[in-house]
Amino acid sequence: MLSPKDLADGPADDLAARRAIIDACLKMNATGLNQGTAGNISLRHGEGFLVTPSGIPYEAMRPEQVVPVHFDESYSGDWLPSSEWRMHFDIYATRPEAGAVVHTHSVHATALSCLRREIPPFHYMIAVAGGRTLRTADYATFGTRELSRAMLAALEGRSACLLANHGMICFGQTLDKALWLAGEIETLCRQYVIALTAGEPAILTDTQMDEVIARFGSYGRQPGEVAAGAVPAVEAPRHRPAS
Repeated sequence: MLSPKDLADGPADDLAARRAIIDACLKMNATGLNQGTAGNISLRHGEGFLVTPSGIPYEAMRPEQVVPVHFDESYSGDWLPSSEWRMHFDIYATRPEAGAVVHTHSVHATALSCLRREIPPFHYMIAVAGGRTLRTADYATFGTRELSRAMLAALEGRSACLLANHGMICFGQTLDKALWLAGEIETLCRQYVIALTAGEPAILTDTQMDEVIARFGSYGRQPGEVAAGAVPAVEAPRHRPAS
């Protein structure tokens, strides 16, 4: 059994990564993005990834219970990985840009997933997931290869999708970015539900969404970080040099 002392004596980045996952889980539930142990979080680490254990309440989770899963489809330690470990595994295996994965059963995303519909571009922020729409993966039983295959199809060209009659999943370069994206997806789903109660939302055109996607390519980057020829996210005012 891996003890707290073993972790303390081991690489500092290993312990920090495990603690970061627990902190993210607690934040996910505290902000209403998830409830109970329904969701799960992972972080690419070493020759595989670290993922939350199966069925352990986040408030009681200890760093030594976070499970290392390896890219040969094995795991280490005395705790089983999340029942959804395969979705995390397949994202890391096929999307090299993924540094962290967040899966939640957030209320509005889950409600819309039960309608099994693609969420249209009723708001330009739909592009935050990488495309013109937010897809919903076909239904399959939780924890199965079939579900993971359906998820990968829905994630093609995207960094987030809904999972039919289940919830949502997303990934980011870092744990903070993945958790932020999960919050954005839930907010969009909530906005869409509210808009539908008031009428039929106006849908942005493909051309309008393509313009948004092009701008999102440089969003959050400072002038020296924007690639040559990239569409700037900010139409900046005239820069005044420091005196």
